Amino acid sequence: MSAVERPEGFRRVAQALAQLGHAHAPLWLDVAARTSQDAATALGVAVGQIAKSVIFRRRSDDRAVLVIASGDRRVDEAKVGAVTGALGRADAGFVKASTGFAIGGVAPLAHASAPLTLIDRDLFRFDEIWAAAGHPNGVFKLTPAELERYTGAPVADVVVAS
Repeated sequence: MSAVERPEGFRRVAQALAQLGHAHAPLWLDVAARTSQDAATALGVAVGQIAKSVIFRRRSDDRAVLVIASGDRRVDEAKVGAVTGALGRADAGFVKASTGFAIGGVAPLAHASAPLTLIDRDLFRFDEIWAAAGHPNGVFKLTPAELERYTGAPVADVVVAS
């Protein structure tokens, strides 16, 4: 599959990264990496280096709330809600409609409509992390500082204490 034949979400992320001057083009994996463990195994990195995207639906206005956290951590909905307001579950249809990406491929940028985004502090344990690139087979490498700069998102403590 050539770059032109890649799914629209993957192409959208690749274009956004290029516009940002990001040094690493997204990679297309031979296998779908729908979970942090799948991605870590495919890339040969620690599960914590996977910047997983978790989407919630804010109850007050139905806005998407994106939490980007280490793949080895569990997002604490109460901690997120304390920052954003009360949250509800986001089903697959809501995730696709609000971000433009299917679950398992939600990138931290290039969304259909901008979600309210938070980055968990634990990602900064790593020099290099990997995020979804708009499709379960797409990933890209970056640093936590680049993630913060590209998204403009605040860094917060929003995972279950380990």
